[in-house]
Amino acid sequence: MQSLVGNGHMQIVHKTRTQLVVEAIREKILCGEIKAGEPLRQAALATELNVSRIPVREALMQLEAEGLVKFEAHKGATASEISSKQVCEVFELRALLEAELLRHSIERLTDDDFVEAENCLAKLEDAMAAGDAMSATGELNTLFHNKLYSRAERPQTSEIVASLNQSCSRYVRMHILLAGGIETAPHEHRELLDLAKARETHKACHALKKHILSAKDDIKALLMKMEKENH
Repeated sequence: MQSLVGNGHMQIVHKTRTQLVVEAIREKILCGEIKAGEPLRQAALATELNVSRIPVREALMQLEAEGLVKFEAHKGATASEISSKQVCEVFELRALLEAELLRHSIERLTDDDFVEAENCLAKLEDAMAAGDAMSATGELNTLFHNKLYSRAERPQTSEIVASLNQSCSRYVRMHILLAGGIETAPHEHRELLDLAKARETHKACHALKKHILSAKDDIKALLMKMEKENH
């Protein structure tokens, strides 16, 4: 499994075996290799990833906390089902709480913060242009948004937002790959950064909410279409 060994080995030796297994299984779920509702058999995963069952079991428990895995009596672990109802709740919470973080942060952001945000956005735009959905919807996207929220001094809100982002990472990837997000996200991110630089707090918060809620609407429409086709 390339996630565990290979060219990047020197960069990831500091990670625990469980962390590597978490990343490998998370990627399988998010990219659709493991479908929603599909059983996650510990013995098979351990064999595939060339590890014992212990890190697999620990990884599945961590992924349960992220909302990607569900444990059920007599069934064991399965990949969580996706639903249009969950999308609405999670994205609406994100819109409220992330706008609050931005509102508290924006006046305290420094020139260095904006340089870092600009560099992160450039990498994000490059990933989008290259079709690298894993980077564009994962770490780079999170780093860009978090840089704009970094001066909020709202640690508990930040913690909740981080948890919500983990829960909706699958939906964000669906938005980029299947629901038109790859066309709209770069422009929306650029607009958000420009408004933050101009200290246009009200407009920036409005743009952020629109960015998150329009993604919600796109994903909800896609999921409702998928749910209709499956019945």
